[in-house]
Amino acid sequence: MRNPLARLRALLTSEQPDGSSALHVGDPRFDDWEPVRRFGELRTARAWCQHLEDSGIEAVITSDWPLDRFGRGDIALQVPPGKWSDAEELVSGLDLE
Repeated sequence: MRNPLARLRALLTSEQPDGSSALHVGDPRFDDWEPVRRFGELRTARAWCQHLEDSGIEAVITSDWPLDRFGRGDIALQVPPGKWSDAEELVSGLDLE
């Protein structure tokens, strides 16, 4: 049986401990995508990205530079062109219907 503490340590120190959205660093594929929000730390950005994806809106989290060892930096939550208003509605908590 594997040591449960070793498994926990591996989860906490992995780049994607919660298994959610990957961070794309310096990836030009997303240069034309629209930023919805900016975050200072990775955990919050991943949570909002997952919320958008669970709602059916494709989303990614990007950064122009690698994050520090604590997962902090300039992180953008981005969506494909034409999806900004739908994403903004969800992130802002607006109910326009």
